[in-house]
Amino acid sequence: MSPQILHCANQLLAALPADEFACLVPHLYRVFLNFGQILYQTNDWMGKAYFPERATISLVSRLSNNSTTEVGLVGNEGAIGLPIILGGYRSMSEAIVQVAGSAIVLDAQILQQEFMRGAALQKQLLLYTQAHLSQISQILACQTHHAIEQRFARWLLSVEDRTYSPALTLTQTSIARMLGVRRASVSEAASTFQRAGLIRCSRGQIVILDRSQLEARSCECYRRIALEFDRLIK
Repeated sequence: MSPQILHCANQLLAALPADEFACLVPHLYRVFLNFGQILYQTNDWMGKAYFPERATISLVSRLSNNSTTEVGLVGNEGAIGLPIILGGYRSMSEAIVQVAGSAIVLDAQILQQEFMRGAALQKQLLLYTQAHLSQISQILACQTHHAIEQRFARWLLSVEDRTYSPALTLTQTSIARMLGVRRASVSEAASTFQRAGLIRCSRGQIVILDRSQLEARSCECYRRIALEFDRLIK
């Protein structure tokens, strides 16, 4: 049996009143998610929800030719499994672990029951849903209108926000898949940033050295998404 969870680093769960969180505790358990692990594939039945703590998860649209594009990014500010509370129960995208780490798991039926009670958990999840939908729409605009360097900077900043660490265990191949571009394009952008002293790249890791300058190289989308999350759920 998993040890009882008394504290967690997920913001949605941590923001709950003590008595409401205590009601959830018997149903919660902690797992470790590995890089590249697929939590759901498109149209999978969602039997449980994940509340990331240290893990960061990409929601990915995959086309029939196997090309991919990230449509959402979820870390400790949110949850994987919104179709559960919306009543659809099926994933419209793949959920792929980008940064390994821990997450809290809750059975879908329990989550639905607690959501329907209309208490603090419902409010938190509805606000998060609004922020998440804003993120999706802004990413779509970003993918359409902004240069690869800008999108690459936005993505790195967004991942750092969710890991609280400037040292990111990432591969350029996985980043290219999330941005929907060739690996060579990401490699070129990374080389440009490295020469400028913004990041340091090594095999399987990118370290952010100058966050303020990386923000300056990013597009407006990073700030818009961050401000909306700050407004709604922090």
